[in-house]
Amino acid sequence: MACTFSQSFAPVCNGGNTEFFRSHSPLFRKFSNLSCFRAGPIIWDAANSRHGGSFARVRRSCSTSWTGGAGGGYPQSGFPVFHCLASSNGAASPSVERVSVLVIGGGGREHALCYALKRSPSCDAVFCAPGNAGISNSGDATCIEDLDISDSSSVIDFCRKWGIGMVVVGPEAPLVAGLSNDLVKAGILTFGPSSEAAALEGSKDFMKRLCDKYAIPTAKYQTFTDPLAAKAYIAAQGAPIVVKADGLAAGKGVIVAMTLEEAYEAVDSMLVKNAFGSAGCRVIIEEYLEGEEASFFALVDGENAIPLESAQDHKRVGDGDTGPNTGGMGAYSPAPILTKELQSVVMNSIILPTVKGMAAEGCKFVGVLYAGLMIERKSGLPKLIEYNVRFGDPECQVLMVRLESDLAQVLLAACKGELSRVSLDWSPGSAMVVVMASNGYPGSYKKGTVIQNLEEAEQVAPTVKVFHAGTALDSDGNYIATGGRVLGITAKGVDLEEARDRAYQAVEQINWPGGFYRRDIGWRALRSTQKQHATEG
Repeated sequence: MACTFSQSFAPVCNGGNTEFFRSHSPLFRKFSNLSCFRAGPIIWDAANSRHGGSFARVRRSCSTSWTGGAGGGYPQSGFPVFHCLASSNGAASPSVERVSVLVIGGGGREHALCYALKRSPSCDAVFCAPGNAGISNSGDATCIEDLDISDSSSVIDFCRKWGIGMVVVGPEAPLVAGLSNDLVKAGILTFGPSSEAAALEGSKDFMKRLCDKYAIPTAKYQTFTDPLAAKAYIAAQGAPIVVKADGLAAGKGVIVAMTLEEAYEAVDSMLVKNAFGSAGCRVIIEEYLEGEEASFFALVDGENAIPLESAQDHKRVGDGDTGPNTGGMGAYSPAPILTKELQSVVMNSIILPTVKGMAAEGCKFVGVLYAGLMIERKSGLPKLIEYNVRFGDPECQVLMVRLESDLAQVLLAACKGELSRVSLDWSPGSAMVVVMASNGYPGSYKKGTVIQNLEEAEQVAPTVKVFHAGTALDSDGNYIATGGRVLGITAKGVDLEEARDRAYQAVEQINWPGGFYRRDIGWRALRSTQKQHATEG
């Protein structure tokens, strides 16, 4: 398919002053780290871009890959080269709405979302704020490090300047703070709930009261602000028992106390010692449920909900699910425990009543509902442990590598209340992610340790992808660790065993003395599969 350029661009393509174009086009400078793909003829209004034109000046029907920066390199002539993608290569049809997307956040979840959006045929460009070194260097998005995502007006100004058609909010904190409210009020489509709806994660007491009102199955509980009353309740209920901080505590506000002493200590740390600040000024004391945990995700448009593929993560830091809880040390998809029948039960008894209940309460939920479930050992039925109002991390990584649908169009449909017309396509087989974390996590850990051989890890197999969660570049250009959970080494396979083997082969390529990882991700599912094979044999 031939490319068509506007007349004003022709001199640059045909031997004009490239340096003049580079120096006068802010769009060119933005594209230096961007590979973007579009469908249809290319029409570039260079005259406008030279005078401060924005990304919106590029027709949404064009298909290009700029070969600068992360997208490749310039030919010897020094001129930019464009490659057109015909519709036969999987590009979106002209009738599909094209969109440029801004992803808010800078962790492994956001890297996975950028990766999936970049592959979306209808996505013109992907920006990520603040992003991280791995997202930027991989070419999965253009990172905007200096954009203050806590300042709604700055985010709105950026969206208007660069023609952003949709914002996808990754972490929970901006959602609870009301970023979606401000963006929607400014007329910008936003995937992520309002602050009122985000209370499903922002306040465990709010979630529990909603469960009571709309008969959503969950663990028995009571809420306390008085430590003496909380301890009296614990004594009456006995151990094991669960103590939770009401608000956001970075995944560390849940204590599974196996003894009364541990439970009392958890209450004191939250209500007396103020270990979690305002997030722990109120605690939920909850019955201990026995069974197997699973993660269930559903996209919601305020009225309708559609399930994503199943996934399961490993919360404990140590092999065999031992040690303290973390944000997640690995995950896999699909999760054998979430059978099709069980998924139907979850949708009908938990997800849909929540969606309808939130609408009835006057705070419609738009975004992704992440239900942490306990499949009870006695009954085999699911109970809701907690809600998150965003994609899980690291579950998002395995879901995004398996998703074959156009993510941009799916999320647009959710923003517009049109999910009833959406169906999702998934790759067959399985995916697994192994999280590499800094030594000492989830406690104190050292920052700045050097990580090497990441390229070698991705060369283990075409289905291996390294997602960055907490990395930066040092003065020598080396990747360094800047967080607790740092990398998510993800692989697909025809089954979970192959996905596991590829993921761990990639992990073994990485040279990082300052990091560690669990060596048994997927053990429950693999054990279940082995039992099934033995029974069949």
